[in-house]
Amino acid sequence: MEPMIVSRFAPSPTGRLHAGHAVSAITAHDFARARGGRFLLRIEDIDGTRSRPEHVAGILDDLAWLGLTRDGPVVYQSARLARYQQSLDRLRARGLLYPCFCTRADIAASGSAPHGPGGAVYPGTCRTLSPETRAARVGQPHAWRIDMAAAVAITGALEWHDDSEGTVRADPLAQGDVVLARKDAPASYHLAVTIDDAAQGVTDVVRGADLFAATDIHRLLQALLDLPTPRYHHHPLLLGADGERLAKRSGAPSLAAMRAEGIDGAAFATALRTGQPWVGFSSPKA
Repeated sequence: MEPMIVSRFAPSPTGRLHAGHAVSAITAHDFARARGGRFLLRIEDIDGTRSRPEHVAGILDDLAWLGLTRDGPVVYQSARLARYQQSLDRLRARGLLYPCFCTRADIAASGSAPHGPGGAVYPGTCRTLSPETRAARVGQPHAWRIDMAAAVAITGALEWHDDSEGTVRADPLAQGDVVLARKDAPASYHLAVTIDDAAQGVTDVVRGADLFAATDIHRLLQALLDLPTPRYHHHPLLLGADGERLAKRSGAPSLAAMRAEGIDGAAFATALRTGQPWVGFSSPKA
């Protein structure tokens, strides 16, 4: 007997949701509902400097306005910090993590930084620091990075499945030594999302195509931490009138603002589902 389908929507409460978020929520919700499965809501609120309670309330209001219903209680990442620490300790005990003292400015100024799918890749500056240097600087703010070459040497070749692309050969080395614990947060997106999807029994990860390359990192962490690998479904992104991806930082209109204008949420959700034109937006780009 096949296990029940479980999908999720996992926004960060660092701002108001916009139509691009609505596409992800609707797609994940409908995927599960069409298969008699469960749709979960997880709030990724470990960014203590930017997460706001009012944004959590706004997310709940937005989903209700769109006509989406969830199964089970809302899960908050801020209540799961011990699990992230346990995983970090496991990786550290295997010699796969190292402290990184570099600032963004340091990395940007490095002429040796290669480029990968997501832009500039960390050049490994702190990977080669001596134990004495690390010990002397341990009181300074630092992140924890994974030694990707050492990790890949352990896992060997890895694959994952995407609904559109089929079997994908993972290439985590192209991402460089990514951060798994930030200076200002106890876990990075990559670590937390991998652990939480496994803990919540997510069978199908439905999310935007902008996270396609990140799945290589998540597949690596699954192998290192003995976690199951879900199926992945990366949907096209909703574009603004300028042809660019909708984003909070680009001033995309929020769902809250649309709701305040008296727009019918169910009608808007139907337009997004069917690709109907809507003022200010274009259909998700295939």
